[in-house]
Amino acid sequence: MDSRYNPQSIEEKWQQTWAEQNLDQMPEDTQKPKFYALSMFPYPSGNLHMGHVRNYTIIDVIARLKRMQGYRVLNPMGWDAFGLPAENAAIERGIPPAKWTYENIAQMKGLFRSLGISFDWTKEVTTCSPDYYRWTQWIFLQFLEAGLAYQKEAAVNWDPIDQTVLANEQVDNEGRSWRSGAKVERKLLRQWFLKITDYAEQLLNDLDKLPDWPERVKLMQANWIGKSVGAYLEFPIVGMDDEKIAVFTTRPDTVYGVSYLVLAPEHPLTQRVTTADRKAAVETFIKEVAAQSEIDRTAEDKPKRGIPTGGKAINPFSGEEIPIWIADYVLYEYGTGAVMGVPAHDTRDFKFANQYQLPIKVVIVDDDELPLTEAYTEPGIMINSESFNGMDSIKGKAAIIRSAEDAGCGKARVQYRLRDWLISRQRYWGAPIPVIHCPTCGTVPVPASDLPVLLPENVQFTGKGSPLAKMEEWVNVPCPSCGTAAKRETDTMDTFIDSSWYFLRYPDAQNQEQIFDSAKTNDWMPVDQYVGGIEHAILHLLYSRFFTKVLRDRGLINCDEPFKRLLTQGMVQAMAYKNPVTGKYVSPAEIDPANPKDPQTGEALQVFYEKMSKSKYNGVDPLEVMGKYGVDTARMFILFKAPPEKDLEWEDADVEGQFRFLNRVWRLVTEFCGAGILPAAEVPETGGTPIPQLNNDALPSATPCQGGEKDNLSKPEKDLRRAVHTAIKAVSEDLEGDYQFNTAVSEMMKLSNALNDAKCKDSPIYAEGINTLIRLLAPFAPHIADELWHNTGNSESVHSQTWPSVDASALITDEITLVIQVMGKTRGTIQVPSGADKAALEKFARESELAKRHLEGKEIKKVIVVPGKLVNFVVAG
Repeated sequence: MDSRYNPQSIEEKWQQTWAEQNLDQMPEDTQKPKFYALSMFPYPSGNLHMGHVRNYTIIDVIARLKRMQGYRVLNPMGWDAFGLPAENAAIERGIPPAKWTYENIAQMKGLFRSLGISFDWTKEVTTCSPDYYRWTQWIFLQFLEAGLAYQKEAAVNWDPIDQTVLANEQVDNEGRSWRSGAKVERKLLRQWFLKITDYAEQLLNDLDKLPDWPERVKLMQANWIGKSVGAYLEFPIVGMDDEKIAVFTTRPDTVYGVSYLVLAPEHPLTQRVTTADRKAAVETFIKEVAAQSEIDRTAEDKPKRGIPTGGKAINPFSGEEIPIWIADYVLYEYGTGAVMGVPAHDTRDFKFANQYQLPIKVVIVDDDELPLTEAYTEPGIMINSESFNGMDSIKGKAAIIRSAEDAGCGKARVQYRLRDWLISRQRYWGAPIPVIHCPTCGTVPVPASDLPVLLPENVQFTGKGSPLAKMEEWVNVPCPSCGTAAKRETDTMDTFIDSSWYFLRYPDAQNQEQIFDSAKTNDWMPVDQYVGGIEHAILHLLYSRFFTKVLRDRGLINCDEPFKRLLTQGMVQAMAYKNPVTGKYVSPAEIDPANPKDPQTGEALQVFYEKMSKSKYNGVDPLEVMGKYGVDTARMFILFKAPPEKDLEWEDADVEGQFRFLNRVWRLVTEFCGAGILPAAEVPETGGTPIPQLNNDALPSATPCQGGEKDNLSKPEKDLRRAVHTAIKAVSEDLEGDYQFNTAVSEMMKLSNALNDAKCKDSPIYAEGINTLIRLLAPFAPHIADELWHNTGNSESVHSQTWPSVDASALITDEITLVIQVMGKTRGTIQVPSGADKAALEKFARESELAKRHLEGKEIKKVIVVPGKLVNFVVAG
């Protein structure tokens, strides 16, 4: 056994051994309780960064722990492999997206193996593989059959350079495409949608079924769904019989204060209500707004722009004629595409009305009607509201709705901010939408037996629009229903579709006959622990919940929610240096850390922790760290530096600290083995008095002493055994609930110190402590743990051992420390039996050398005894 810890010499060996022994594969035995451990699968960029290391180390510790705790564990891995980066690589490098993607997958797979992550690679899925996207297309057909997939004209974010639709998340805060940099336009296109709004109420209510999700994530989802309770009201249009403008409002009590209506520029009624004299101005304004992104139009910090159409509507309650405007802040996709302007009682409307000199009519007051300097948005008493005057405005809401229903001009309505999910993308590298457009039959689903609709390989990439639309031999096909010449749908699906169901495929990933065997997937679902970044708190998690509910309703699965527990790990940050004047980052290699100045300008630099990034020159290559210190050290640092949900600040000194700790553990076990406390077969023939041997095949497990053994232990043995079981208890508690890995590592450090300082190193209790330390360390630093476990005479992997259990009796102390005070001033401490009563404590204190020394020649007036804590002597004078 090497006396020095050399991680590089053992880590690759153990990774190979684990693979050969299939230790990480999903067990088929269903007698044990299941634990589905899952980390969000990555995009295969080909590179490994510290965020990956943190995410997958966290899930690995949990998976390894649960195996040792007696669970059958599924810890799979796959690749979220469709998307624009691969298509961009094809354009830039002149290689097919598939080639680039699969090369990256092979590279990253090797990197993940080198981290010692216990993934079950037999369950691997790759979303761009036909054997996966066949079932993505099959799910789309399920949505289509259920009436949850449809096509409609919609205003979309359009990149005029790349000629594709962009999600809001792909548009920056300046309204430019994240890839091309082009100013994004709003454009009407016929697009495919999924009816997530049909599940809005379930998605909102079922957040209550997720007590083990972070509250902030649930709040973000609730706000995204955005339930509003209010009224649907209709305003007749002057001069247009039977044509009305519908609005939704949460403040029907303010309807008498409506002084104008606003339509979205894209609203179908906009052109019809515009008068001839306003036509040119309105058309110019519409074009200007079309050049804005949705983010620009709805930003709170930007002024709202509008223009009158010349048309008028009638307030159905007051009978007054009010002007119809269009404005950039109203979007056709939100609600009804129209809003009622009540400037006296809405902050945005108040600013808009003042900007354009529109009437402001107060209809709600607190106590006295005072001149308005800002909108009054609180409840109050209704005024200027005819028969509703004097009514409490909260009760007035219900009264106005009843009146609208009686008059046939409105009704109560619940509305959601959530909009149906636009899934069309005009790109190549995605799952083709499996429908065919027939001039006779209309939209026809591709028969399930003809799936997958394969992506053609002979594609020419220009970066402009959809390559599929230009491939006539692929586009032109017979209608599967009538045989007429028809055309394939050329849009591909949003990549969020791929990641919305992958967790359901893992338990039966190799199934070629069906999407999965429901019995197998139901056995493992829901995921017991999901780990991933907070950036996915809304869309990915919301879409996954939606898919789960739809597939449940289709009879495929029987769970309501996909992820039982959610851990959103923090970012990995490192020191960054930034010039506050130019906004440019400077490489640490170019500066003196003691006096950081811009090498070009001499200006003082800002120094702060920021998310690791190449562009900020603060990235740390995991491979360099692993090459210098080993994988286990990198893992230990990641786990020790910060709680998993907090941001982690990278410090080289802290990495070295964990390397030193693992070296201490190595030395402890090496010295223990060298002392001869090993199984009989391992003891060399040295002659002399033999060292007492243990009675099992290797080290004893951390279990309670048998019979009267614990009563015969010496004080050093009792103290050490207490330290051992205190560590078991503390580490086990840290690994439940919120997974406080950092404090668990601290507890292991305490145990290693106790072992190092122990005065009974030839005792079986010391052997028990060594055994315990290795097993506690195993989920955190799996390579060194297995090496040390093997070196102490064990043949099986430490990862197939049981997790140590606590002997409560070992935690009981025989003695306590009693404080001796004189006149309230502490003079020292003595050790006394833990069960001593008041009288005994006073006797021990009086007879102690400490008390005698400080009480000599003094008269004791009173003795105060606080059981278990102190004895205070009150003396005369």
